[in-house]
Amino acid sequence: TVRKSDSTLIVERQSDEKLYKALHGTVRTVVANMVEGVTKGFTKTLELIGTGYRAQKQGERLVLNIGYSNPVVFEPDGVTFEVPDPTHITVRGIDKEKVGAMAAEIRATRPVNPYTGKGIKYVNEVVRRKLGKAGKVGGKK
Repeated sequence: TVRKSDSTLIVERQSDEKLYKALHGTVRTVVANMVEGVTKGFTKTLELIGTGYRAQKQGERLVLNIGYSNPVVFEPDGVTFEVPDPTHITVRGIDKEKVGAMAAEIRATRPVNPYTGKGIKYVNEVVRRKLGKAGKVGGKK
Protein backbone atom coordinates (compact mmCIF):
# COMPACT_ATOMS: atom_id res chain seq x y z
CA THR A 1 0.00 0.00 0.00
CA VAL A 2 1.19 3.51 -0.79
CA ARG A 3 -0.04 6.36 1.39
CA LYS A 4 0.81 10.04 1.69
CA SER A 5 1.83 11.46 5.04
CA ASP A 6 2.46 15.23 4.99
CA SER A 7 5.03 15.64 2.20
CA THR A 8 6.28 12.03 2.11
CA LEU A 9 5.01 8.89 0.43
CA ILE A 10 5.11 5.73 2.54
CA VAL A 11 5.14 2.26 0.95
CA GLU A 12 3.99 -0.55 3.25
CA ARG A 13 3.75 -4.29 2.60
CA GLN A 14 1.00 -6.67 3.74
CA SER A 15 3.31 -9.30 5.22
CA ASP A 16 6.95 -10.39 5.36
CA GLU A 17 6.58 -13.13 2.74
CA LYS A 18 9.30 -13.26 0.09
CA LEU A 19 6.97 -12.11 -2.72
CA TYR A 20 5.72 -9.09 -0.76
CA LYS A 21 9.28 -8.10 0.18
CA ALA A 22 10.31 -8.17 -3.49
CA LEU A 23 7.24 -6.23 -4.63
CA HIS A 24 7.71 -3.73 -1.79
CA GLY A 25 11.18 -2.85 -3.07
CA THR A 26 9.99 -2.65 -6.66
CA VAL A 27 7.04 -0.37 -5.87
CA ARG A 28 9.23 1.86 -3.68
CA THR A 29 11.79 2.26 -6.48
CA VAL A 30 9.15 2.92 -9.17
CA VAL A 31 7.51 5.61 -7.00
CA ALA A 32 10.93 7.16 -6.24
CA ASN A 33 11.73 7.23 -9.98
CA MET A 34 8.36 8.88 -10.71
CA VAL A 35 9.10 11.62 -8.18
CA GLU A 36 12.63 12.10 -9.51
CA GLY A 37 11.35 12.16 -13.10
CA VAL A 38 8.87 14.94 -12.37
CA THR A 39 11.35 17.01 -10.32
CA LYS A 40 14.63 16.53 -12.25
CA GLY A 41 13.85 14.42 -15.31
CA PHE A 42 15.98 11.69 -16.86
CA THR A 43 18.50 11.94 -19.68
CA LYS A 44 20.53 9.53 -21.79
CA THR A 45 23.19 10.83 -24.16
CA LEU A 46 24.32 8.90 -27.23
CA GLU A 47 27.32 9.47 -29.47
CA LEU A 48 27.55 8.74 -33.22
CA ILE A 49 30.99 7.57 -34.33
CA GLY A 50 31.75 7.12 -38.02
CA THR A 51 32.42 9.09 -41.17
CA GLY A 52 29.21 10.72 -42.36
CA TYR A 53 27.16 9.56 -39.36
CA ARG A 54 25.01 12.47 -38.24
CA ALA A 55 21.80 13.26 -36.42
CA GLN A 56 19.36 16.11 -36.89
CA LYS A 57 15.96 17.17 -35.64
CA GLN A 58 13.11 17.79 -38.06
CA GLY A 59 10.34 19.27 -35.95
CA GLU A 60 9.97 16.85 -33.05
CA ARG A 61 11.38 13.87 -34.99
CA LEU A 62 14.93 12.59 -34.85
CA VAL A 63 16.52 11.78 -38.23
CA LEU A 64 19.71 9.70 -38.34
CA ASN A 65 21.99 9.27 -41.33
CA ILE A 66 24.05 6.27 -40.25
CA GLY A 67 25.21 4.57 -43.42
CA TYR A 68 21.96 3.00 -44.58
CA SER A 69 20.46 3.88 -47.97
CA ASN A 70 17.63 5.81 -46.30
CA PRO A 71 17.63 7.96 -43.16
CA VAL A 72 16.31 6.33 -39.98
CA VAL A 73 13.48 8.36 -38.39
CA PHE A 74 12.38 8.18 -34.73
CA GLU A 75 9.10 9.61 -33.47
CA PRO A 76 9.11 10.89 -29.87
CA ASP A 77 6.97 8.75 -27.56
CA GLY A 78 6.86 10.49 -24.19
CA VAL A 79 10.43 11.76 -24.69
CA THR A 80 12.12 14.75 -26.32
CA PHE A 81 15.25 14.74 -28.45
CA GLU A 82 18.04 17.28 -28.36
CA VAL A 83 20.85 17.39 -30.90
CA PRO A 84 23.56 19.73 -29.52
CA ASP A 85 25.83 18.81 -32.45
CA PRO A 86 25.47 16.33 -35.34
CA THR A 87 27.32 13.54 -33.50
CA HIS A 88 25.50 13.69 -30.14
CA ILE A 89 21.87 12.92 -29.22
CA THR A 90 20.26 13.58 -25.85
CA VAL A 91 17.02 11.78 -24.99
CA ARG A 92 15.06 13.50 -22.18
CA GLY A 93 11.84 12.65 -20.39
CA ILE A 94 10.08 12.18 -17.07
CA ASP A 95 9.64 8.39 -17.39
CA LYS A 96 12.91 6.54 -16.76
CA GLU A 97 11.71 3.42 -18.58
CA LYS A 98 10.69 5.33 -21.74
CA VAL A 99 13.94 7.32 -21.86
CA GLY A 100 16.02 4.15 -21.50
CA ALA A 101 13.92 2.21 -24.01
CA MET A 102 14.11 4.96 -26.65
CA ALA A 103 17.88 5.35 -26.15
CA ALA A 104 18.31 1.57 -26.47
CA GLU A 105 16.16 1.54 -29.63
CA ILE A 106 18.29 4.29 -31.19
CA ARG A 107 21.51 2.47 -30.23
CA ALA A 108 20.19 -0.82 -31.64
CA THR A 109 19.87 0.65 -35.16
CA ARG A 110 23.68 0.70 -35.47
CA PRO A 111 25.53 -0.76 -32.44
CA VAL A 112 29.26 -0.12 -32.22
CA ASN A 113 31.38 -2.50 -34.31
CA PRO A 114 34.16 -3.89 -32.07
CA TYR A 115 36.58 -4.07 -35.04
CA THR A 116 36.15 -0.58 -36.52
CA GLY A 117 34.67 1.33 -33.58
CA LYS A 118 31.93 2.79 -35.80
CA GLY A 119 28.33 2.98 -34.60
CA ILE A 120 26.11 4.49 -31.92
CA LYS A 121 27.12 4.22 -28.27
CA TYR A 122 26.20 5.74 -24.93
CA VAL A 123 28.58 8.55 -23.94
CA ASN A 124 29.85 6.68 -20.86
CA GLU A 125 30.00 3.27 -22.61
CA VAL A 126 33.39 1.62 -23.04
CA VAL A 127 33.72 -0.38 -26.26
CA ARG A 128 36.19 -3.25 -26.17
CA ARG A 129 38.08 -3.22 -29.44
CA LYS A 130 39.13 -6.44 -31.15
CA LEU A 131 42.13 -7.11 -33.34
CA GLY A 132 41.56 -7.98 -36.98
CA LYS A 133 42.93 -11.03 -38.75
CA ALA A 134 46.24 -12.29 -37.44
CA GLY A 135 47.52 -13.14 -40.92
CA LYS A 136 49.40 -16.24 -41.95
CA VAL A 137 52.29 -17.35 -39.82
CA GLY A 138 54.92 -19.55 -41.42
CA GLY A 139 53.87 -20.78 -44.82
CA LYS A 140 53.62 -23.93 -46.92
CA LYS A 141 55.87 -26.87 -46.19
